[in-house]
Amino acid sequence: MMAGHEFTGIHSPRIKAARRLAKRAFRQRERRFLAEGPQAVREALATDGVAKELFATSDAIQRHGDLVDAAYTAGLPVQPVTLGVMTELAQTVTPQGILAVCEFVDVPLESVRGARLAAVLSHVRDPGNAGTVLRTADAAGADLVVFTDASVDPYNGKCVRASAGSLFHLPIVVGPRIGDVVAHLRDDGMRILAADGGGPADLDTAADSGTLDDGVAWVFGNEAWGLPEETVALTDGAVSVPIYGGAESLNLATAAAVCLYTTARCQRSAPVR
Repeated sequence: MMAGHEFTGIHSPRIKAARRLAKRAFRQRERRFLAEGPQAVREALATDGVAKELFATSDAIQRHGDLVDAAYTAGLPVQPVTLGVMTELAQTVTPQGILAVCEFVDVPLESVRGARLAAVLSHVRDPGNAGTVLRTADAAGADLVVFTDASVDPYNGKCVRASAGSLFHLPIVVGPRIGDVVAHLRDDGMRILAADGGGPADLDTAADSGTLDDGVAWVFGNEAWGLPEETVALTDGAVSVPIYGGAESLNLATAAAVCLYTTARCQRSAPVR
C-alpha cells in the first residue's frame, strides 16, 4: 500500500474537478459522479471499469487498506487528502474519509429486456428516498430500476449513499419519459402497476389472484402527492398497500419495500409454466 503527497487545499486541478461533481450539470457533462464511503467504494471497485480515482484521508487509508490496495491493483490513482479537503469533496457533515470518482453506470432503456421485477420512480424527488428504493429493489431481487425524467438524479450524493452500493448491482435507466417506460416494459411482456394509496385494488388481493406471479413493474410516485392521474392511467391498474392499523399511510420507501417483496415472494412461489 502506497500513498503520495497529501493534498491540504482545494485548489489542485484534480480536487477542483472532483469537487465540481457535486453539481448535477457537471456530473452530466462529465458522466462521472462521486461514490462516498467504504461500502460504495468497495462496490465501485468490484465493477469493472467504473472507478477512476480514489481520494482518502490518512486515517481511512489505514482503516481501509484493502480498498486502497484494490485501487492500486486496478491501476487507479490514489490521492491522500486532509479531512478538510475530504469534507469539501464529500459534501457531508461527517465524511467517511474515502470516496471514488466513478463513471456513470446507467444503461439505455431499449437495452433492457426480459426483466421480471422492476421499480419505476416517477416524480420521486427526495434523493434519500430514491436511494433507499434502489437498495430495496436490489435486495428484493429486482432486475431493473428506472428514474424517469421527472425524478431525482440517482447520482446525487445523498442518493448514492442511501443506495449503499446497490447502484452498482443492477441495471438502472435514467431520464426517459414515463410514457416511453411503460410502453417499453409492456412490450416486453410486463404488467405495469401503480403503487397508489387510493388504488381500487389492494396488494393482498393482487397477490392472492396471481396478478404478481409474472413480470411486474411497479411505478412509485412523489413522496407527498403520489402519482398524477395521467400517469396512473398509463398503467394496468392502481394497487394500494392495505393499512390494518391506525396509520394514515406508509412512506414511499416502506410502501415500495412491501410491494417489491410481496411480488418477489409471489414470483418465487408461483408454479412453473
